[in-house]
Amino acid sequence: MPEIRPSTDMRSKYNEISTFCHDKGQPVFITKNGHGDLAVMAIAQYEELAEAQSLYRLIEQGAAQIASGKGIPLEDAMQQVREALTHAKV
Repeated sequence: MPEIRPSTDMRSKYNEISTFCHDKGQPVFITKNGHGDLAVMAIAQYEELAEAQSLYRLIEQGAAQIASGKGIPLEDAMQQVREALTHAKV
């Protein structure tokens, strides 16, 4: 169940909101005049979310390349990675 708070809590209960975000690893949704306005989360949680989104973008790009016929077989890709790793160990 999402944690929903009025905007006035940002001033009067900041520490409580911060503790919740860090302890639960979940965002707090802030309302303004009874409507959703902001999502507040711990920086670590935000960074994790941003990294996941970046990975999803790469997966989408790869899927688009495969769909357009620009992909290469997995075995060839793995061979390229192995070769790059071998040369990097010099």
